[in-house]
Amino acid sequence: MPTLPLRALPSTSRREGVAGVLREAITSGELAPGYKLVELDIAHQLGTSRAPVREALRQLEQEGLIVSYPYRGTEVLGVSQEEIENVLVPVRIALEQFAFRKAMDRMGEDDFRVLEGIVESMEGAAARGDLGEIADEDVRFHEAVVLFSGQQHCLQIWRSVQPRVRAYFRRDASYYGNPSDVAAQHRELIDVLRSGDAGRATTAVEDHIRTHFSEPPTGA
Repeated sequence: MPTLPLRALPSTSRREGVAGVLREAITSGELAPGYKLVELDIAHQLGTSRAPVREALRQLEQEGLIVSYPYRGTEVLGVSQEEIENVLVPVRIALEQFAFRKAMDRMGEDDFRVLEGIVESMEGAAARGDLGEIADEDVRFHEAVVLFSGQQHCLQIWRSVQPRVRAYFRRDASYYGNPSDVAAQHRELIDVLRSGDAGRATTAVEDHIRTHFSEPPTGA
């Protein structure tokens, strides 16, 4: 039996632990689209029973990271450029424009320090050439703004698409261009939030989201 490229289980609930390990392997690209996921193999490698694996796979299917086919089993689901352009980008623009406008009326200095800390982490990742970490911090920045907006329905929608957003961020991390530019772009978003200008936020959010993904990466 081949060894799956999976990390050890963290000390959380078994279901959450299995889901977390698989989610990381999928969004990082270690488990490629089309990879067959076999309950028994996963349970054997992670040292658990099949029950938490089955529950974790069900959760990941709800997140849109895997798909189960009758008589064909379960496999990793890729993120196509068509889906990015026609589903994820439009959803993000509508959701985040609203969230940014709401957040700018609610955010205090502690909140801005959180965002600035994330940008500093991006700068550190850029200095190390760690594109995967830049992608993860990019997701974390946008989720933080949605959280600061205080709009629970927005947060629920964001968290429902976040795994696939993270997957395409990680998939296309090499498409960032100059890694140091990513932090600068997010500092501009912080300036927009500080400005309190709702119209500026609406334009800036759309321009930002479309920056890297309006054209498919080479070879996509």
